[in-house]
Amino acid sequence: MGTKFIISVIGMFLVTYIPRFMPVYGLTKIELPQAVKSFLEYVPVAVLSALLFPVIFIKDGRLFLALSNIYLLSAIPTFIAAYFTRKLFTPVVVGIVSYVILSFIIK
Repeated sequence: MGTKFIISVIGMFLVTYIPRFMPVYGLTKIELPQAVKSFLEYVPVAVLSALLFPVIFIKDGRLFLALSNIYLLSAIPTFIAAYFTRKLFTPVVVGIVSYVILSFIIK
């Protein structure tokens, strides 16, 4: 491995690690108000929703609500599993299994 490669890897590490580490390190030193803590609990759900909803509901730049939308159909049992189990692993498995089964049924 060349020196440029190693320097590039170290540089990429620093550029990605420091912005993640600094807020965590800084926030451990102060006590956040309860309102801020409550707000921050919704950030992962909001980010995940923002990533998933376009994949589930949009195809070719248009709203795609049809029985041939495998993503939408497999999301239904996945959301139900997530709601009732409140776990991470179960909805992931339900989503994968639903998608695989529906991909064989719907061509």
